Amino acid sequence: MWFEVYRVHNPLFRDFLKEGFYLIHRNPYNRLRAGEHIVRGQMLCYFIVMLRTLIADLPQNVGKTVLIAGWVDVRRDHGKIIFCDIRDRTGTVQSVFLPQQGDALSIAKDLRSEWVVRLEGVVNERPEKMRVPGPLGSIELEVTAIEVLARAAELPFEKDTPVNLETLLNHLPLTLRSKRLRAVFTAQARIIQAFRDTLNKQGFTEFQSPALVGGDAEGGAAVFPVEYYYGKKAYLASSPQLYKQILVGSLERVFSTPKVFRAEKSATTRHLSEYSSLDLEMGFINDHTDVMAVVESVARAMATSVPKEVFLSLEASQPLLPSDSFPTIKLAEAHDLLFQETGVDKRAEPDLDPEDERWLCAWAARERGSDFLFVTHYPVQKRPFYVYEDESDPGFTKSFDLLFRGLEVSTGGQRIHNPFLLEEKIQARGLDPKNFSFYLQAFRYGMPPHGGAAIGLERFTARLLNIPNVKEAAIFPRDMNRIDTLLHDTNSEEF
Repeated sequence: MWFEVYRVHNPLFRDFLKEGFYLIHRNPYNRLRAGEHIVRGQMLCYFIVMLRTLIADLPQNVGKTVLIAGWVDVRRDHGKIIFCDIRDRTGTVQSVFLPQQGDALSIAKDLRSEWVVRLEGVVNERPEKMRVPGPLGSIELEVTAIEVLARAAELPFEKDTPVNLETLLNHLPLTLRSKRLRAVFTAQARIIQAFRDTLNKQGFTEFQSPALVGGDAEGGAAVFPVEYYYGKKAYLASSPQLYKQILVGSLERVFSTPKVFRAEKSATTRHLSEYSSLDLEMGFINDHTDVMAVVESVARAMATSVPKEVFLSLEASQPLLPSDSFPTIKLAEAHDLLFQETGVDKRAEPDLDPEDERWLCAWAARERGSDFLFVTHYPVQKRPFYVYEDESDPGFTKSFDLLFRGLEVSTGGQRIHNPFLLEEKIQARGLDPKNFSFYLQAFRYGMPPHGGAAIGLERFTARLLNIPNVKEAAIFPRDMNRIDTLLHDTNSEEF
């Protein structure tokens, strides 16, 4: 076991500066073996330091002296006493600076929001009348010593103040510290972990898909070109589609969580230029309904991975999940239903408009008790070349979209596994099979019936947590107007 060596002049720790102490704090840098003595240097002092206690663990340490570290959330002065709320990654605790701790109190008078500090003190139970709700509302830290690790500039606004989207994004390094965004992105981490865990339990293998590709996997999506070697162009991947199909021939069941890129000139609440795609592909299926069953299992796990307290803190409602399977409707049936109930005739349309998706989800919630709705059998011309046509319903595909609270969050279906038919479909789209020769090898060497789907992580997060704009569900959003900062003075009109 290795231990940390501290070299300091800080008088806060002078009581520790005794020759012959053993070190007790782990660290990979200044390495000493357990049991070796440390001797005081001529200019620098070595000392033992108390292990840091995470704030969430303080209730188990009442009456004990602990060391915590974090950010100053709020400072409040009450006469000769100063209160500071200190937060770390696990929670926030009230810290009290009393007059008898003169040195600590003197430093506390200068503290401001977002200063980074290390505090030593005793964990006390708060008086009964001073307790507040929450796991840390019954304790406080009586501070005996403080060290300022970093100062913060004056904030442009209080970090938890509601601001408009542009202000939020312009100050993202600060606003990411807000309670709201910390709740959103810790929830998103749970969502993606639920995706992984669910598929791992079902025998899927995770793989890392390439971000640079030689062409467009979808045969029509707008892509970002990249200058490559030998005067050639590469492209940022718009999907891992072709690679996950290839891997069905190797690993049978695979998934990936890549960043993908779409160069569509859309600046709406639904679109991003870069987003996280939760992709899966599986072999030996009977048809698209096998894929839908897996997608449903994943969606349920993702929707229930977020604790109730997070929904309450974000003033969001938990999703409606039916006791049986998600309701399913064919596209033609959906158009018929829209016509019967609203009088709007879109039966000749090959797709659903955003208002149609919202109406259908409201219907599913009202009539079927579900915030999720599968829509199947989209026309052949509206789906990529590799999607399987339904033999019993010519002109329509064994494909689906999953709608969630008014928004498409997933698309998938059965794929063509016959190499000759696949080449025909490529040519029918005006594409050159030679450009897909690498991909087509997998089918020439034998590919089982297979299918898959992709879920947009940011869209799913936004719908689950009732976030109106998908940009607020992307931790560092990219769209046609912004890469961290605005690319021009004013936003373009929505397309």
